[in-house]
Amino acid sequence: MADGPAADVDESPSIIFPPLITVSDLPSTAAGRNLKEWLQEQFCDKPLDQDDMRLHNAAYVGDLDTLRNLLQEDDFRRRINEKSVWCCGCLPCTPLRIAATAGHAACVAYLIAQGAEVDLVDVKGQTALYVAVVNGHLDCVRILLEAGADPNGSRHHRSTPLYHAARVGRVDILQELIRFNADVDMDHQLGPRLLLSARTLSTLVVCPLYISAAYHHLESFRLLLQAGAQPDFNYTGPVCQEALTRGLASCLLDAVLRHGCEVSFVHLLLDHGADPALVPWEQVALEAPNRRKVDPEALRVFLEAKKNPHRLTHLCRIQIRRTMGKSRLNHIASLPLPEPIKNFLLHRN
Repeated sequence: MADGPAADVDESPSIIFPPLITVSDLPSTAAGRNLKEWLQEQFCDKPLDQDDMRLHNAAYVGDLDTLRNLLQEDDFRRRINEKSVWCCGCLPCTPLRIAATAGHAACVAYLIAQGAEVDLVDVKGQTALYVAVVNGHLDCVRILLEAGADPNGSRHHRSTPLYHAARVGRVDILQELIRFNADVDMDHQLGPRLLLSARTLSTLVVCPLYISAAYHHLESFRLLLQAGAQPDFNYTGPVCQEALTRGLASCLLDAVLRHGCEVSFVHLLLDHGADPALVPWEQVALEAPNRRKVDPEALRVFLEAKKNPHRLTHLCRIQIRRTMGKSRLNHIASLPLPEPIKNFLLHRN
């Protein structure tokens, strides 16, 4: 969506290891030096005189035969998890991180089989899984998850693989992450923050449901709710009072109305238990400046839900799903229940 929430969203890392480097940060002795050489000296695992980059370069171009030949040698086997500035970039990365970025699935699988550690992070806190998701490489995502990669990425990075997939609307990648128990409410903003880290965002903005709605990705939104994402995230999690006082969206129902989402987003939230009473504004507030035009049908359904109580069957379904917990929802289909009841609990009716 061209006019998405660019002002609200920042996927840069919240904790950087090491801190981001600018030209002014370079020591005076580095003046005139090659940046790649300086990065190698400061952050790479190998000494400068060990400049054989064939392993990393083979991972970058997807040369599986060269990888196989090199990893027959003990020296290269010892370097399989080495973070080096390879020839085509400046981030110190492992061969696995390089292959996952480029989407070379066969190389990713082979490196893992040869002992590559799947959850090593680069200097930005990004795992191989995260960069595979960011670059849209579904095969690499599957291989990494099946090899035991943490589906939630690294705590040292603000964004999670699932958050990014929700932001760009990659339903196929979302399905894989959810299948391997990625947390659909994952929020890396809630821990202690470094003094020099990026600005704090409201709790709601870092919610995967919010970002999928902000970019109008309906199928991603639906999938997250079906997997147990909290429809009242900003209230079931820590509420960012500062964000509320600045007039930002108070809850997901508020957000989908503010972003002009179609009525299906409102129906989905209400069906999964969102409380319309949490939205703090009425129709009179719709003329506020800088607000997107609210979808009239979405507004009608919201106002109607605010006046009328839920049906008892609806409340029962919500309570059953909450009691089961999101980690068990995938077992509903295998329960010894009549198909209509299972479909009802799975929101398939």
